[in-house]
Amino acid sequence: MKHGVLLPTMEEPLSTIDSGVTELRPGQKLSLAVEINGLSFSYKERRALDDLSFVIERGEIFGLLGPNGSGKTTLFKLLSTLVPLQAGEARILGYDLRADTTALRRRIGVVFQHPSVDRKLTVGENLMHHAHLFGLKGEHLQKRSAAMLRWLGLSERANDLAETLSGGLQRRVQLAQAFLHQPELLILDEPSTGLDPSARREFLHYVSRLRDEEGVTIVLTTHHMEEAERCDRLGILHEGKLVALAPPSELKSRVGGDVVVINATDAEALRQQIQVRMRTQAVLVDGSLRIERPRGHEFLRDVVEAFGERIETVTFGKPTLEDVFVHLTGQRFHAGKEEGQ
Repeated sequence: MKHGVLLPTMEEPLSTIDSGVTELRPGQKLSLAVEINGLSFSYKERRALDDLSFVIERGEIFGLLGPNGSGKTTLFKLLSTLVPLQAGEARILGYDLRADTTALRRRIGVVFQHPSVDRKLTVGENLMHHAHLFGLKGEHLQKRSAAMLRWLGLSERANDLAETLSGGLQRRVQLAQAFLHQPELLILDEPSTGLDPSARREFLHYVSRLRDEEGVTIVLTTHHMEEAERCDRLGILHEGKLVALAPPSELKSRVGGDVVVINATDAEALRQQIQVRMRTQAVLVDGSLRIERPRGHEFLRDVVEAFGERIETVTFGKPTLEDVFVHLTGQRFHAGKEEGQ
């Protein structure tokens, strides 16, 4: 038996439907959405975040890129007010993260890594119960819910149980919940976890539209390079430290030319010979040689001619964000232990 609520009837764009939330400091326009200064956080003896300082402009899609264990989830918990600050200062939308968390929660929306919909409720009921947390009700709630369902392509699924939806559609329901009260800032933790590539691209399309059409600031954590590429700026985290902060294209330009990767029978011996004979720096990362060189195809030809019998496989290409991570840390970008474990 299906439950019936919140049938979509409105045709207004999202921005024309008032959220019912009082504006932050009328007359004041803040250029920064997030200000972080000297932020650190520890789990017992292990430091998950180490002296982070950065700002996020309003209207940005800002990504925090790093493997599991880099500090992303801890920073998400702090920014979304799930855990209190330990050391350092943070302001979000002008609010002090130590003192103004109750007021701040009405200005932000949060999408968690793991689905937070109630699978035994319909799509419409999930939106209704979430909206009640922000004081939305009556005709205003009907209008907001209808607009979000239509905007996210969920109108025809309003009366379907959430458990009947695909992972991608459930993630869209989460986005609808997070934006019901028209927050100024959306914080998303690994939002495409568990989604196939098509559903991931579709979800990112809706996130980008929120920034482009509604002016929402987006902050997301990710270990997916495709998500990271679509951010305006990226902060790369490694072992709790912010090791780089720039637009994706600028980060990739910092890698010195093409990236050549060589697998060999004795990689360390080959590394030493390449450095002496070809006068180029080679680093050994997880058993493979990585070399950054302009005109990589010419270098590749020369190295194969000189050491072909020693080489098992070789590839080259333009730098990726994973190459940036290796360049900065000397380590491969791979999953590790989650924070707090």
